[in-house]
Amino acid sequence: MGRINIGLAFNQAVRTGRLKGPIILSRDHHDVSGMDSPFRETANIEDGSAFCADMSVQNAIGDSFRGATWVALHNGGGIGWGEVMNGGFGMFLDGSIKADDNIRHMLYWDVINGVSRRSWSDNRNARQTVERAMAN
Repeated sequence: MGRINIGLAFNQAVRTGRLKGPIILSRDHHDVSGMDSPFRETANIEDGSAFCADMSVQNAIGDSFRGATWVALHNGGGIGWGEVMNGGFGMFLDGSIKADDNIRHMLYWDVINGVSRRSWSDNRNARQTVERAMAN
């Protein structure tokens, strides 16, 4: 929940005037959910589906429905054109309660989507992470 707490702290700082805002919170493609790269980020998907371009697309769509101001899908990502699909987001933080809600919903999804995808493919660390999250 670290990223959620950081996002909420930024939004609170804008709300109280400690930071002059608004500000943008963003993420490029180097994350658990933002990249489909069978030679790097999704190399630990063990069920044979690492060559699908599903994670970055599903994540971008999910982020858009949960409060991202914008989402991006792109290709290349340091691996080579046609070898990887990447996704990122930007979120406008204006100090509002709505921005707090967007932070809670979108940042949680942004991570748990990739962790869940790995869990479904029998990645042991991802499965343990999902089990811990469900217990809390």
